Amino acid sequence: MAAIMPNFGLRQLPLLNKFRSTLPTSPAPSLYLYRSSSSMSLPVAVSSNVSSSSNEDSEEPKLNTGTLSITIEEPDNRNKNKKAKPFFPKRGETLELVCESLAFKGKGLCKVEETGYIVMCDRALPGERFVGRVTRKKNNYAEVTKVKTLSPHTDMVEAPCEYALHCGGCRTQNFLYEAQVRAKEEQVRDLVVHVGKFSYKDPDFNNMMKPIVPCDMQFHYRNKMEFSFGPKRWLPKEQLLERSEDANVYALGLHAPGFFDKVLNVDKCFLQSEPANKVLAAVQDCWRNHELGLSPYDCHSHDGFMKHLMIRSGRDVDTKLPQLMVNFVTSSYKPELLKPLVDKLSVFPEVVSIMNNVNTAVGNTSVGEQEYTLYGKATITEMLRGLSFEISANSFFQTNAHQAEILYKLVEDCAGLKGDGSEIVLDLFCGTGTIGLTLAKKVKHVYGYEVVAEAVSDARRNAKLNGLHNATFIQGDLNKVGESFGNDFPKPDIVISDPNRPGMHNNLIKFLLKLKAPKIVYVSCNPATCARDLDYLCHGSVEQKLNGCYTLKSIQPVDMFPHTPHIECVCLLELR
Repeated sequence: MAAIMPNFGLRQLPLLNKFRSTLPTSPAPSLYLYRSSSSMSLPVAVSSNVSSSSNEDSEEPKLNTGTLSITIEEPDNRNKNKKAKPFFPKRGETLELVCESLAFKGKGLCKVEETGYIVMCDRALPGERFVGRVTRKKNNYAEVTKVKTLSPHTDMVEAPCEYALHCGGCRTQNFLYEAQVRAKEEQVRDLVVHVGKFSYKDPDFNNMMKPIVPCDMQFHYRNKMEFSFGPKRWLPKEQLLERSEDANVYALGLHAPGFFDKVLNVDKCFLQSEPANKVLAAVQDCWRNHELGLSPYDCHSHDGFMKHLMIRSGRDVDTKLPQLMVNFVTSSYKPELLKPLVDKLSVFPEVVSIMNNVNTAVGNTSVGEQEYTLYGKATITEMLRGLSFEISANSFFQTNAHQAEILYKLVEDCAGLKGDGSEIVLDLFCGTGTIGLTLAKKVKHVYGYEVVAEAVSDARRNAKLNGLHNATFIQGDLNKVGESFGNDFPKPDIVISDPNRPGMHNNLIKFLLKLKAPKIVYVSCNPATCARDLDYLCHGSVEQKLNGCYTLKSIQPVDMFPHTPHIECVCLLELR
């Protein structure tokens, strides 16, 4: 699922596009319309000042942000000469706001009191009253930075992690978990309506929209964490004076939100396991020793040796005891420099693998061009749905294996397998084959497609490891499917599609609509693009020349990553 988040902001919602397309082209009186009742509530304004230029990701006309204003008139038409109040707040302006709900990506959705204009604020939570400063204006909303909190949000709790207010890893730790999942469920529901064009009024809507499945393991659930080395520590503004001497100390931790070159030093992370935290603490304890000669990589000067520290967690297949893989990503291959760290970490009984990925490129990726085993073996193992999986340093594997058990059970339930071994499954975006392989024992054959060559190799190895001979994994780019795609496998009874955040390409959607498999199980890590694709598969699109032929039977949100804005969904579609 590691992919760039698409720029899917409020301006792309069909509600706004529909509004733009109906704007009058001749002068009309100023009018203000207000819509509420959901977390995706949007301000709608009508004005004669309409620009015909296209915005950055839509061909619809945009509003002229420099001239639009509104006049709020009394019912008896008094104050006709009252000066119009600007509809758009200015950059740098401070506003007193109340967060109404959480919107896409976990940002707080607020409205300017006098106008109802939408503003978005990072780390603002429902019920919180605060002062925000406008930092950026988009076509249909503005972004603000919180200056100070006037009254705390409802459902406030104390975050257990000392870095929670400044780290980008799990930004809603101070939000009651039950409130988090309610907000996520509401967000999915709103996207299904506004983007997917499914109606609340449909008598089957409530049966179709399932309640979110929470995660009963809210901390220490990640089996992979990647920390970055840096020449200086990033400090929040409020700590600069009291801890200024720390700013010039080497850093090992997580990137400050929004910065690729600033590292917040982290000694313990509540997302990873306790054995993994012991490894992190051991590295933090010694790597700055000048006698070792270890220097952090500087992404500006491109000097330095240590780039990343990756820690992966698994389980021994036989004993079920925890296993750890430690992967040092460096700018060159100098094993003698890493030997003191290897000696220190190899005494931990959980550490069964220490790897070195060498990445000579100037980019920030943790995948190396060359890989070396410094201690132990090159893989660790994990159990999932009764199967064993080998995980290498750069393998994709579900980051929360505990919740993946539940996710994959939901996928199997949606598939509704007959159990007689007669069905063909097409597994799209199969990764290392985890979903397809968990179904393989109950079907005739699984055909998996994945673009990443290393993942395909892992899938084939995992099939062999589990004695499964009815699974075929093929490397192929599903964004570039052509007329010949589908010739290499029989018509499937069930299609599993688990795309990354951008969702499915139109070419693939066209193929699926032409294929007409009886069932599609859509597994999504981005409810916005998921809702868009469901709309195409069910309702079609005149513009895209798509004829929808499926009925959405169910959509099940799953919280895979507590304290983050991420949401998974499992959707069942049946051919009409």
